[in-house]
Amino acid sequence: MATVATDHCPFDVEQKHMGDGNFTLIPNGIPAIEDRVNVLYTQGVSRGNLSVERFVDAASTRAAQIFGLYPRKGSVQVGADADLVIYDPTYRGTISAQTSHMNNDYSGFEGWEIDGRPEVVTVRGQIAVQGGDFVGDPARGQLLRR
Repeated sequence: MATVATDHCPFDVEQKHMGDGNFTLIPNGIPAIEDRVNVLYTQGVSRGNLSVERFVDAASTRAAQIFGLYPRKGSVQVGADADLVIYDPTYRGTISAQTSHMNNDYSGFEGWEIDGRPEVVTVRGQIAVQGGDFVGDPARGQLLRR
């Protein structure tokens, strides 16, 4: 495995009905961006045979390299952006559209139990997520040209 990605397409259930009678018209993808890393950790590290080091490599380092953002992203070193994730491996939860931070009416992973989640996330050295909730400044985002 080189990296992991998602075809994050948050079409709602009504939009999916565009394919009624003709499946080729169903908008592709599912809302998945919030759950991608947690599912990888659960199925790969916690319940599988993926090492934590390989998990970090696949979820962060390789993606940054592929998209030409390394070493600013995907590394912990002088000159990088100080985007860090403190992952809580003891967290236990269940994926649900009702508790998701994505604005969608369903989850493709509805009912999946997860082991672990990001507890604290820093973006360029400032806390953006704490306790599973966004607490950062929405205006702090930056477009990185590649």
